[in-house]
Amino acid sequence: MADEQLLQPEALAEVVVPALKALEELDRILLGRPHLHRLVLVAVLARGHVLLEGLPGLGKTELVKALGTLLELDFSRVQFTPDLMPGDIVGSHILQEMESGQREMAFRPGPIFTNILLADEINRASPKTQSALLEAMQERSVTLLGTTRMLPPPFFVLASQNPVDLEGTYPLPEAQLDRFLFKLNVTSPDVGTLAAIIGSRHRGEPPKADFSISRPQLDALFEACDRIYIPKAVCTYIARLVHASHAANEEANDVVKSYVDFGASPRAAIAIAESARAHALLRKSPTVGFDDVRAVTPAALNHRLILNYKARIDGYNGQKVATSLLENLSETGVAIAGLTVEG
Repeated sequence: MADEQLLQPEALAEVVVPALKALEELDRILLGRPHLHRLVLVAVLARGHVLLEGLPGLGKTELVKALGTLLELDFSRVQFTPDLMPGDIVGSHILQEMESGQREMAFRPGPIFTNILLADEINRASPKTQSALLEAMQERSVTLLGTTRMLPPPFFVLASQNPVDLEGTYPLPEAQLDRFLFKLNVTSPDVGTLAAIIGSRHRGEPPKADFSISRPQLDALFEACDRIYIPKAVCTYIARLVHASHAANEEANDVVKSYVDFGASPRAAIAIAESARAHALLRKSPTVGFDDVRAVTPAALNHRLILNYKARIDGYNGQKVATSLLENLSETGVAIAGLTVEG
C-alpha cells in the first residue's frame, strides 16, 4: 500500500468516533455483554454476516433490532419455520392487471430486500428455504426467473439458532455456515446483570437509543476499514493459523490432530483478515496487529472447523480448538511446545 493511502491516526480517530458511540449505546441498551457487542459491530464494519447461537430469551433479537436503530438501516425479521418457502423470503411474481387492461407478471420483493435481515431460528426451516439465502449472502443479489436483482447496500444477515431444542430442525450445511463471518455464542447473563435488568427495566424492555450513525458516517467507516493496513508478518500469521487447523500439516497441535476432521478454508483466512481490520479500526489503529487477529480468530473459526465425534465427548467445540491454536502457535514462527490432550 502506498504511503499516501495510509490512514493518519488523527483522521482515523475522528472517523471512528460514531462507531465507538454506537458501541457505548449497545452496552447501555443491552447489559452485560460488551465483548459480544464489539464483535457484532466488528462484523458489520467488515461487512460480514453473523450467526448467533443461544437459548431463547437471551436478547438475540433485541441486539439485532438495536443495531438496526443505531445504524439507521432498514430492518426485517423472518421467523423461520418448517413450512416457510423460499418465496416467503426472496419474493415472488404475481399476476397483476395493468391500466391498459393487460395482465403481466409483477415482482413482489420479499423481506430479504432490506439492509439488516434477522433470520430467527434459521435451523427450523427446510434446506430448500435455507439455500434461498446462499446467493443473497455471497453475491448480495437475488435471481428469480432469470432476472438478477441487487439487494440494497449494505446488506447483512444476522441469524439465530437454538443449540438445545433440535427436534424438527435442519442443521445448516458447511457451505452455508462458511458464508457467516462469525458464529457467536450468546450465553446467559451473570447475577449482577440479571439484577440490573430486573431492578431498572419494567417487563425487561430496553431503553431507546439516544444516538445513531448517519449513512455518510457509516460509509466513511467502511472506507476507513478498507484502508487499514495489514503488515506482511500479520498476513503470514493468519495464513499459518488457518494452515495449522488441518491435522495433516506440520504446525497442527495435538488438539487439532485429535479432534479436527477438516480444517478451515481460505475463506476463513479472508474472514480473519477483514475482521481484524475492523477490530483495529475500533481501537483507532491504522495497522492490524497480532492482538487484533487473536481477538477475532475464535469467532471466525468457531463454525468452520469440522470436528469428529470424540470432540463432542471430550467437550471440545470449534471455539475451544481455535483458542488452542492461538495458544500453541507463535507469531514469529518459532516452535512452541505441543499442546497435549488429556485422556
